[in-house]
Order: sequence, then C-alpha cells, then structure tokens
Amino acid sequence: MEKKIYVIRHCEAGGQSSEAQLTEKGVCQAAELAEFFTGKRINRIISSPYLRAIQSIERVAEREKIDLEIEDRLAERVLSTEVLPDWLEKLEATFDDLDLKFDQGESSREAMNRVVGVVEEVFKSDSENTLIVTHGNLMSLLLKNYLSDFGFEQWKRLSNPDVFLLKLKNNEILIERLWQE
Repeated sequence: MEKKIYVIRHCEAGGQSSEAQLTEKGVCQAAELAEFFTGKRINRIISSPYLRAIQSIERVAEREKIDLEIEDRLAERVLSTEVLPDWLEKLEATFDDLDLKFDQGESSREAMNRVVGVVEEVFKSDSENTLIVTHGNLMSLLLKNYLSDFGFEQWKRLSNPDVFLLKLKNNEILIERLWQE
C-alpha cells in the first residue's frame, strides 16, 4: 500500500505570533488551497496549533467532514526568545550547523526531530492520505531530513501556501513539490 502525506505551508498571514490571522490575500489562498485538494482522497488532517495554519486548511476539513487534529509538534520553530536584528543570517547559519542554538531557541536538529516524528507516526498509522499543515522553516527542515541538499536557498523559494507530497512506497520516501504559484 502506498501512503501519502501532503505537507502544507500555511497561507499568507499578518504576522508571526501564534494568533496571527490570514491576510485578505491569505484567505483567497486558502480558497485556492481548498480547490487544489478537491477530488483528492483525504483520510486525516493534522495542523499546527497556530491560527494561520488552522485557517489555511479549515475549508478542506469542513468540506471533507474530517476532524482537524491539532499537533503541537507542528508549531513554528522558535529561533530565539530574544529579538534578533540579524535573524535571517542566523537562520541561514542553522541550516549549515543543525545543532546551533540562540537564546533559548530551538536548534534545527531539535525542530527537525519533532516534525519527522509526526511524519513517521503518520506513515505507521492506518491513514493512507494525510494532510499536515505547518510553517516554512519546519517544512524546510522536514524536507532537509530526506533531501540533504535542501537548505536555506530552497527555504527562501518556498511560497505561501506551498505543498509537497511525501509518498512512502516500498519503504522508500519519494518527495515532489506540487504547488505552483
């Protein structure tokens, strides 16, 4: 049996806080995302607890009559608890050194391990077609786990929203980017 996980980056939001809502453009993107999944079999939907992730996929959950599962391990990675004026350079450095940490933040390896844990649990479950909704940095670290050359430059090219398909077939994980802006 082939299992599929659609990994989704949330639509455009009006900030980085956990309560940041989708922008007007983000609401339109959520409608496009719902249309994208029309006709695809979906057994399960798991989302980050952040409001922008939930708002990005709730139309699909309602249409398919699937309960939306909230998973804390899909929350955005905290790079640091301090404001970092040079956060982009620091983020880039964490792609090269997976164990690098800043001010009570989370290393890339720690964030990668938690999101990979969710994916591995889903692949072991009975669900054949699962949607996972998360954030750009966490999505990129998940992809880096399976594609070692996925790095900072690829993270910068992710869109809001974005969709990658992970297929488990014969104990091999195949990855394909599906979303086209």
